[in-house]
Amino acid sequence: MTQDSNTVNIDKKPYHHGDLRAALIEQGMALLAQRDADSLSLREVARAAGVSATSVYRHFPDKEALFTALAMEGLAQLGAAQKAAGAAAGGGKQALAATGRAYVRFALANPALFRLIFASPALEASKASGRLDSEAFMLLQANAAAQAAKDGGETGVRTLQAWALVHGLAMLMLDGQIEPDDSLIDRVVG
Repeated sequence: MTQDSNTVNIDKKPYHHGDLRAALIEQGMALLAQRDADSLSLREVARAAGVSATSVYRHFPDKEALFTALAMEGLAQLGAAQKAAGAAAGGGKQALAATGRAYVRFALANPALFRLIFASPALEASKASGRLDSEAFMLLQANAAAQAAKDGGETGVRTLQAWALVHGLAMLMLDGQIEPDDSLIDRVVG
């Protein structure tokens, strides 16, 4: 420790964050790519961002607030992946299937993030307040509504059927009940 240093066991990097909140989310996402959310700490995210642990609290009052931000970022990424897949498929049943396959593949590529989004209480407050209008869910509803208009049936039921299929498949693969297999995803969500 040098005379001018006020840190212990932290590799102090110069502060270069124009947006510390975004940097903390970015580092949290990078850490979630390596481990599950239960083992993630605010101190570790701060260290990865090169800032003191106390500076995290300026943007996130607690771990739950950080996890909510990470889950919202994950939902945005999932929505972007699904939107790209649906656009490439060209619409109709093909778009609904393509967005479903993108959902399962996103889950397999980002297991800790996926579990944080869907299997943790991170987004409960947003759901309860009605602020959880993710692009992923809106895209699912739009594709299900288009399919229901063509084939008949209720949009809400079509939405739930499509979501249950892809979410169930993703969870079965993540939990090791079914071996992850791209061709199986294509056949099941086709």
